Amino acid sequence: MAVPKLANAELAVMERLWEERSLTARLLREQLYPEAARPMHGTIQRLLQRLEDKAFVHRDRDRAAHLFTPRISREAYAAGRLEALADQVTGGSFVPMITHLVEERKLSDADMERLRRLLEER
Repeated sequence: MAVPKLANAELAVMERLWEERSLTARLLREQLYPEAARPMHGTIQRLLQRLEDKAFVHRDRDRAAHLFTPRISREAYAAGRLEALADQVTGGSFVPMITHLVEERKLSDADMERLRRLLEER
């Protein structure tokens, strides 16, 4: 599944939404820019509009303060980005990535066991 790459600021918004499930623009601004010297309302509104245009968030317009919820899960975003990276770097193969993770001991014992089970089931 082709998932567009998010800019760092967009990803920060999505991280908050994945954690909280749904937030208003005001709450997002307060969480992301608690010490801002200038108002960041316009910045948050632009980020949310871009995320809505990319179909990453849903805007509930039925409330006075619009409520934003993620339309894509963190896992789906990560999977899409990994697929794009594999396509770009290794011709679509995940073997070099997995080999690297195993050889560099980047996977926990639990991760390794999960991979073993998945491979055996296939």
